[in-house]
Amino acid sequence: MRDYDEVTAFLGEWGPFQRFIFFLLSASIIPNGFNSMSIVFLAGIPEHHCRVPASANLSSEWRNYTIPRQMQEGREVPRKCQRYQLAALTNFSTQGLVPGRDVNLSQVELEPCLDGWEYSQDTYLSTIITEWNIVCDESWKPPLTTSLFFVGVLMGSFISGQLSDRFGRKNILFATMAVQTGFSFLQIFSINWEMFTVLFVIVGMGQISNYVVAFILGTEILGKSVRIIFSTLGVCTFFAIGYMLLPLFAYFIRDWRMLLLALTMPGVLCVPLWWVIPESPRWLISQGRLGEAEDIIQKAAKMNKVTAPVIVFDPLEPQELTPLEQQKGYILDLFRTPHIAIMTIMSLMLWMLVSIGYFGLSLNTPNLHGDVYLNCFLSAAIEVPAYVIAWMLLRNLPRRYIIAGTLFLGGGVLLFIQLVPTEYHFLSIALVMLGKFGITSAFSMLYVFTAELYPTLVRNMAVGATSMSSRVGSIIAPYFVYLGAYDRILPYVLMGSLTVLIGFVTLLFPESLGMALPETFEQMQKIKGFRSKKKTGNSNGREKNPKVFITAF
Repeated sequence: MRDYDEVTAFLGEWGPFQRFIFFLLSASIIPNGFNSMSIVFLAGIPEHHCRVPASANLSSEWRNYTIPRQMQEGREVPRKCQRYQLAALTNFSTQGLVPGRDVNLSQVELEPCLDGWEYSQDTYLSTIITEWNIVCDESWKPPLTTSLFFVGVLMGSFISGQLSDRFGRKNILFATMAVQTGFSFLQIFSINWEMFTVLFVIVGMGQISNYVVAFILGTEILGKSVRIIFSTLGVCTFFAIGYMLLPLFAYFIRDWRMLLLALTMPGVLCVPLWWVIPESPRWLISQGRLGEAEDIIQKAAKMNKVTAPVIVFDPLEPQELTPLEQQKGYILDLFRTPHIAIMTIMSLMLWMLVSIGYFGLSLNTPNLHGDVYLNCFLSAAIEVPAYVIAWMLLRNLPRRYIIAGTLFLGGGVLLFIQLVPTEYHFLSIALVMLGKFGITSAFSMLYVFTAELYPTLVRNMAVGATSMSSRVGSIIAPYFVYLGAYDRILPYVLMGSLTVLIGFVTLLFPESLGMALPETFEQMQKIKGFRSKKKTGNSNGREKNPKVFITAF
């Protein structure tokens, strides 16, 4: 059978049909943007301290001294998890003693928050933290909730491609959108943390599956020249737009249940897309459903106002083909020689540590100084120029140098934050955003770089394995944020150090710009410092390095 792109070349590359598909599929990614980071506001932790019951027999003077104070970032604040022993204070109050004069408060015993907590409503009216008191001894639950969401993302990554191959791109796209929207809606009715978290895992599975399938569907329908734009300025930018909408929703809706309801509504609005987004003609052909593929192409030709052949896909053509037996690759092939094993291990480390930096910075926005909503918006907005710059750099510059350079930029400014005086809040925020810019740029270039390093036999497997490694990084990232509860600077020092370290490791990779894509393991380039006695075969007949899709899913 002739090449699909050759058969459908009469449609053109950027007609009304392609633009229609481009924007609809890109728009379907917007809910993924705010669902992936919604935990920032759903599990926001407001200022809090121990509750003192109104029935406590305390004078107004003693009631003001029930909570011990501590120094935090140069200012005195109430302790969050302890209070003075209420029975002792009641006794002092009954005797008419004066706090600080008659009683040395430093000698009064402390007790945990036996009557719960009082939460500030300056930033949030309610979150899952305030509703189920997930603080102090239970402060381990919020990062676990986020990690389990990314466990769901990991599981969804495994199954989405297989399901779309089996049941079709369109069917699985809308099924996973329904899973994401439906289970997000069910979270509104959660009665405890356990129920919320289990549903959140399923939301994570639907979220990544929807993203992946939309990406596959777009790249199969759109022409060669448009796929690059779709996979960068389309998919990634519309994801960032969804991310930017999240703080806007959260600013006006500060109750977590109502916020979750608002975040599910765009998913419902995607339902009419079922009647306008077509199935992938490539997938239909692979299933032998040539008539349905023919109808889609004929409609596309009518929309583009071009004349289509009477028969686009000849049903007799596939029968004349004799399928060639293809050599199969296995996961162990990624470790078949010391050189390939080292390259694979380096790639896995690169993806995991960059993912830790990206998600760590994204999830840490509530801990920045200033307005949490504005900081989250800036963290999302900085991704748009990061994707654009990455796309421009990839066109002409050496891969390993630009990836290492953006990692040095991102990691270096994060390390510099510890030197900024605490009163220079705006400078600290600017450095965090610059670090996010560098790490996001590097992240968006990894798919291209990895795909160009490995031979055809295991290229898809290598990208899949390293992508799974990035999921592990996202699962670990919430615990880097959790360390900020002990030291505000510690997450930046750790993420900055790891990012700079992996930047140096990136320089050891071989360069792929302008090189022919390897078809066999023998044609793979060597890691810097690795010597091989065998010379690679003549590559004159190999395909010169084509454009490879860029995406950060």
